[in-house]
Amino acid sequence: MSTAGMTNWRAIFGHDSPYEPQVDGIETAIETGQEGGYTVIEGACGTGKTMIALTAGIDLVRDPDTDYERVLVLTSVKQQLRQFEADLETINEHLPGDWDPVSGLTLVGKADVCPYNRESAAGIDDGNVYDRCETLRDRTRDLTGEGGDTTAQNLAARARSQQIGLADSGARASDGRFLETAGEPTPYPPELPEYGEGGPVGAETEYCPFYAQYLEDLPDDEDGAAAEAVPYDFTDAGMVTPEELVARSARHGTCPHSVMGAALGDVEVVIGNYYHAFDPRTVGSFTGALLDDSTFVVCDEAHMLEPRVRDLVSEGVADATLRDAETELSRVIQPLKFEREGRQAEGGSKTADADLVRGELNESDVSFEELNRTLEFVRDLRAELDRRVTAFLDRNYRGWQSNLTELNDDEIPLRDPSKPAEDELSEWAREAGYGDADWVRAESVGAVAGRILNEAEDEDRSRAAPTVGRVLGEWYRQGHTDYFREIELERIWDDTEPADSWRRAYNARLALHNCVPSDAIGDRLGMFGGGILMSATLEPMEAFTEVTGLQYLAREEDRPVVERRYGLHFPAENRESFAVAAPKYTYDNRGRPGDENPTRRAYANAIAKVARLPGNVLVGMPSYAEAEWAAGVLEGRVDKPVLRDAASDDETTQSLKADFFAGDGKVLVTSLRGTLTEGVDYSGDRLAAAVVCGVPIVNTSSPRTKAVRRAYDDAFGDGFTYALTIPAVRKARQAIGRVIRSPDDVGVRVLLDERYARESWDSVRPYLPADGEFQPVSPDMLDVGLERFRSRLSSQ
Repeated sequence: MSTAGMTNWRAIFGHDSPYEPQVDGIETAIETGQEGGYTVIEGACGTGKTMIALTAGIDLVRDPDTDYERVLVLTSVKQQLRQFEADLETINEHLPGDWDPVSGLTLVGKADVCPYNRESAAGIDDGNVYDRCETLRDRTRDLTGEGGDTTAQNLAARARSQQIGLADSGARASDGRFLETAGEPTPYPPELPEYGEGGPVGAETEYCPFYAQYLEDLPDDEDGAAAEAVPYDFTDAGMVTPEELVARSARHGTCPHSVMGAALGDVEVVIGNYYHAFDPRTVGSFTGALLDDSTFVVCDEAHMLEPRVRDLVSEGVADATLRDAETELSRVIQPLKFEREGRQAEGGSKTADADLVRGELNESDVSFEELNRTLEFVRDLRAELDRRVTAFLDRNYRGWQSNLTELNDDEIPLRDPSKPAEDELSEWAREAGYGDADWVRAESVGAVAGRILNEAEDEDRSRAAPTVGRVLGEWYRQGHTDYFREIELERIWDDTEPADSWRRAYNARLALHNCVPSDAIGDRLGMFGGGILMSATLEPMEAFTEVTGLQYLAREEDRPVVERRYGLHFPAENRESFAVAAPKYTYDNRGRPGDENPTRRAYANAIAKVARLPGNVLVGMPSYAEAEWAAGVLEGRVDKPVLRDAASDDETTQSLKADFFAGDGKVLVTSLRGTLTEGVDYSGDRLAAAVVCGVPIVNTSSPRTKAVRRAYDDAFGDGFTYALTIPAVRKARQAIGRVIRSPDDVGVRVLLDERYARESWDSVRPYLPADGEFQPVSPDMLDVGLERFRSRLSSQ
């Protein structure tokens, strides 16, 4: 690899002429990264943030004077993931001729790359791919490991020749079919191959030929690198997308997911999701090697970092999981219990062998008595959960047993969310005689029980007991201010449960919510060598750097944190931006959807004015219920189709988006907490105007929201602002930012609520960009601005 001029970032930059913000952003990020620090960038759409991040990161990686070995890109939006892939390809297309291309790899889950799952073959699908994969891998290792019956080379060769059960005859499979995926034929049939008599789990043992080939390609010596099993050369591969990875791996007959893991440490740019760096289980099993100071991390859509990590570092266990754990613990205990009582196991029951259980317990620090104690604890815990859910429904839904379809999602707090204190479930456990050791030891007991069952059944799959044990351990260890405990009730419908049981209508879950994830985020960021956090909506920066732990890194670890702000640099004459002083769109002012009052009339009139503009118009409401109201209002007032978004699956949402983009102008009404107001490309003529109604603050009466607010009060001094107001304004800004996406886009952006327009005790105007773009206007002056826009359109 040539090193000539490598630290000249312009040789890496994928275009001829960078914007001025890009020059400043790249040079700032390089300088800050050299000092082990973080650059925080708020850049409007069109700033070229992905190219800033990639150019700076690659320059640092290829600079021989730094210790950086890779760039790790994290983004929560699939569209942005594609943008990083495209920008890296652009960089490679424009590199100097004597430079090797920059190697890149996108991380996805097993379901996306398993050839059998992709083609719905061999009985593998999205519902079982993870468990089936682990089982098949274990069997393949057992067949080929020390003391195994064969070699990985032989297993792969048998599958290649389709000698399934016909190895000695030389015959081929009857139909000669080969599995195809990603446009490439694999060397194997669509059915899973089996190894003949003598396998560790019976006469015929299924195995994965793709994994067998991967094992065969691994170097024999301990000093060999796993990257040697990757069937392509990093130095000339460039950006390898998941589809390309599957194609390259399938052609060679090796496991795409294993190849992905083997390539991780050797590619220069790794593109993934937040959970690849912040989810404890993903990091522990897959990406942990990337979390050190040789990695330059890029957090894209960083305004989502706080809520996403909060979810990732929270815990919970469902009622059904407690039930399954109870069953698993009973199956482990039963052989020794029957042996002690001189009884035989009941015919047909699946239990672990007594010798196996005894041997595992002897090798661990878990006793038979602890197994029994944990079983009693889990059984009593589930009974207490049932009692609390029943009592809650009796208090709040009179006659609920005969009206199960009328129940709604709900929360049962286990303490006053506004006053940190011990939760009621911990108090119940203590009064029931369960002490500290019962909570703490549940984790070890659950892990041993899961291991015994997997060994007894020779099937490595997810078990409930380890999950329950881990959650009980966390429940005990975590504090009562930063963590909030409650019972979540999620609406389902399960006909297998009794007609008068709440379990027919609800999935109940013991939830342990991390209210303040700043420590988790800051600790993880502190592991990397440096990086960039960027989004179009990070203001106010001081609040952002506090809630992500960056200010702690700056204060306590003396690592530089440098802020940059880049506004829209597209032609100002192409847009109109208004903050309309309509009455506050709060529940006290507007009432329920369908109420007739001055506030609703004012909003109905203003929304209709914007919706009548030529082209597509996006209307963002605080909730789906309000979106339904707005859509009903508009259907009688505008002469164009009105599309209403609702809480639905991704396929339905994608279909709605396609309808909106097709044909002549329409109005799309959605919730600001939905998926159509962030990360969606409305460039070109896809969107002519957007109007945001109200400040989309989440339901402040929710116990969880109250707990988060109180925890933020303690951590940052102003919980309502930090936990509720600022995230709500970012939601509004994300929606309004869909309009202007390129220098040629022309459009109107309207923030409808006096809190955006005027200074007051609850004003959110300080959290808008300081460029003054959003002109404060009265509702009647909105007509003047919109007419000015119409005239501009007609003159073009």
